[in-house]
Amino acid sequence: MVEECNEDEAPARSGERRRRVQSAVTGMAVLKGLARMGGRASLTALAAHIEESPAKVHRYLVSLVEEGLVARDAGGQQYQLGVEALQIGLAAMRQADPIRLAEASLVRLRERHEITCFIAVMGNKGPTIVRFEEPGLPVTVNVRVGSVMPLLWSATGRVFLGLLDEREVLALAQAELAAAAPDLRALLAAHDPIGQLRRDIRAAGCAAVRDVNLKGISAVSAPVYDYTGRLCAVLTALGATGGFDPAIDGPIGTVVREEAVVVSSQLGYVRP
Repeated sequence: MVEECNEDEAPARSGERRRRVQSAVTGMAVLKGLARMGGRASLTALAAHIEESPAKVHRYLVSLVEEGLVARDAGGQQYQLGVEALQIGLAAMRQADPIRLAEASLVRLRERHEITCFIAVMGNKGPTIVRFEEPGLPVTVNVRVGSVMPLLWSATGRVFLGLLDEREVLALAQAELAAAAPDLRALLAAHDPIGQLRRDIRAAGCAAVRDVNLKGISAVSAPVYDYTGRLCAVLTALGATGGFDPAIDGPIGTVVREEAVVVSSQLGYVRP
């Protein structure tokens, strides 16, 4: 008799589990939809955004409010992310390390495209390589983990120079320019060389060099942004000039930019 009851109850339990899973999926869709709308929206707008009926979305919002994941404003017309959602976001941000998150992108560039690549962060002496990957047939270059790249003459440095508005960065660039040989200075604009270079990088959103920092070596770099929209790292690919196309919109430049976007997204960056 017990076995017959268990057999009869099994489909019911299975159906209940499916309903609970579906409810969780819908609840998460409501929460993520609210986040994607900037963390604040009306019931009508949120329902339209996730393509569900307002009545259904309202039922889930009530539960989310009870759990502290969503809050309703004093006027009752808008819903916003609650304190518990904030705590979840803060916990995720504490784990957001651009160096760790970039590892998978560097490995993909190395294995799928046989590209020598690295990620750099801004140190007190300049852009510093913190992770370096090279394929089975590496490019002979004298840069490794810990190497500091110039701001004016490397693709990596130019991205930092163009996209970081920091006094220390500009001071380092001015010191480089003052110490540069005439042939290097000639590569920059005669009038306002640093300012013009920054404007060019901002317009392109990336940087590429050919035989500038290292003779016979070309490179292309793309920015990695954190959740605040601040540049936090630069992803770079390099190769021997004869067989390496550093064009920003070329095949290599495209995959480097795509991987930089992947890392930025994992850090919580939302493109404007």
